[in-house]
Amino acid sequence: MDKKTPLRQCVGCGKQSDKRDMIRVVRTPEGDITLDFKGKLNGRGAYLCKNPECLVKAGKNKGLERALKVSIREEIIEKIKEEL
Repeated sequence: MDKKTPLRQCVGCGKQSDKRDMIRVVRTPEGDITLDFKGKLNGRGAYLCKNPECLVKAGKNKGLERALKVSIREEIIEKIKEEL
């Protein structure tokens, strides 16, 4: 039997893709927002395609804010853009 590949939906473009092909953005229990490249950090997560345009879309349509259930300032999105 083949294993199922875990699919996640990008909060920017809405496209479903393999979990390993996406980047996880995490709101930690302390309230910090950071990128999780290994997928192991504790906290509420949202997935983005590795395309920087998806981060811009997620900022404009508030998809990242809805997924993480927190308001996100513009400088945090800029910090995430630099880490990509």
